[in-house]
Amino acid sequence: MFTGLIEELGRVRTVERKGENARIVIEANTVVEGTASGDSISVNGVCLTALDIGKDSFAADVSRETLVRSTLGGLAPGSAVNLERAVTPSTRLGGHIVQGHVDARGAFLGAEKIDDFWTVRIGFPPEMAQYLVFKGSVAVEGISLTVASLADAHFEIAVIPKTWQFTNLSSLKPGDPVNLEADVIAKYVERMIQARVPDSRITMETLEKAGFV
Repeated sequence: MFTGLIEELGRVRTVERKGENARIVIEANTVVEGTASGDSISVNGVCLTALDIGKDSFAADVSRETLVRSTLGGLAPGSAVNLERAVTPSTRLGGHIVQGHVDARGAFLGAEKIDDFWTVRIGFPPEMAQYLVFKGSVAVEGISLTVASLADAHFEIAVIPKTWQFTNLSSLKPGDPVNLEADVIAKYVERMIQARVPDSRITMETLEKAGFV
């Protein structure tokens, strides 16, 4: 589990294809500290198992499923990646619960600078719509962010200077794919409602009958 607060901006050193799978070596300094082989590290929001940990790098094996579902399949030597170690019992949960299980790929549509802050627009596929709410949490490239504005096919987020500087958001270009992960709480709520109100349109009336109101 992660918080979505990025610890370090790493760089891809090598990408070695192994059939439909791949091994990625990432240059990093902060996230390798205290990390043992087999520990989890979030790479652009994807939970990977750290291997061959050195003083300034670690490796990770990436399956075909992960390469296809996430943006990791497009990484190349030199690519900037957001890195975060898994939380510990003493970690401050400053963001929200991020599992590192990417739900869909969205698209970076652009960013507008307002004073020292940035308004970033992200496009999302239809299957993500039901999990996004105004002022709700969403992970973009592993970054815990808050939906500041919501439309049918895109949302906007307000990005503070530090996040812009220390993550890969500043290196994205319009049209670039991004990893999206919905708040897991929304998924559990959806499942609970479906269990109590199967095959039914969700309304205030059906919610009340199911005991949610």
